[in-house]
Amino acid sequence: MRADRLVATLLLLQARGRVTAADLATELETSVATARRDLEALSAAGIPVYPQPGRGGGWSLVGGARTDLSGLSAPEAQALFRLVGPAAAVSDEAKTALRKLVQALPKTFRADAEAAAGATMIDPTRWGERDRSRPARVDELQTAIVRQRKVRLVYVNGRRERTERVVEPWGLVDKDDVWYLIAGTANGRRTFRVDRMLDAEPTDEPSTRPDDFALAEAWAEVVGEVEERRSRTWATVTIATRFVPILRNHFGRHCHVEAESDDRSTVRVGAPTALDIARNLAGWGSQVQVIEPEPVRAHLARIGSELADLYRAR
Repeated sequence: MRADRLVATLLLLQARGRVTAADLATELETSVATARRDLEALSAAGIPVYPQPGRGGGWSLVGGARTDLSGLSAPEAQALFRLVGPAAAVSDEAKTALRKLVQALPKTFRADAEAAAGATMIDPTRWGERDRSRPARVDELQTAIVRQRKVRLVYVNGRRERTERVVEPWGLVDKDDVWYLIAGTANGRRTFRVDRMLDAEPTDEPSTRPDDFALAEAWAEVVGEVEERRSRTWATVTIATRFVPILRNHFGRHCHVEAESDDRSTVRVGAPTALDIARNLAGWGSQVQVIEPEPVRAHLARIGSELADLYRAR
């Protein structure tokens, strides 16, 4: 977990005074790019970590080669705990790391740092659902990423097609408690849903990851591609202005207000197909009027007719 790496990175800096991204990658069994991103994350969070370019350079803690955690100011310690705190709510490993870090801080900082860590938490369970835990397969895949080992996947895609392949695992993403693996394949970079994996077996074969690979950037591209597919069809509708926030909640980023008045608004909504739009709007009844396109209007007319036939009093 990233929180564990951030703590380990800081402790390594305190012990050695100065490290390069390559040194850190070797020590923590990550890629050089990951080590560099972790160092930059510490710096961005307010921890006094800075790079020194040139020969013999590297990353250092402000204050000298032997600076330990007691050299952090109170705001800097709180900044670090704000990074680790939310992860500790759902990860025993991060919780252990947090405890160790508390003991490394001077007593005068501990109360504020612990308060910062407890100010935010993560509850991955949606309303009305039972408690859920992180899939065990995520830990296996994470280990394969860290140790740079290829993974043999047995996978079922959205069309129920089963495939088997060996992939190079590059990164994991948790999006609304659905986990995705970004991996290199013979056909280029691909994204796999962890819950569609029938099997994921790490191999002894070494895996490589492009030096310029950045997980956040790769995921942003995936999100852009998915959102584009989810908004291939657009419809113009009118709705009472007071209901626009509810409609926006249904369609998310695929809902744009074009004209608004105190009484009624004109809104554009998007979805993969005209039928998808009609299904989302059917429950609104006459409260939403579709201006165009005609296929959405036709689907709504058919849905309305089917419901009327099914529930018409006999």
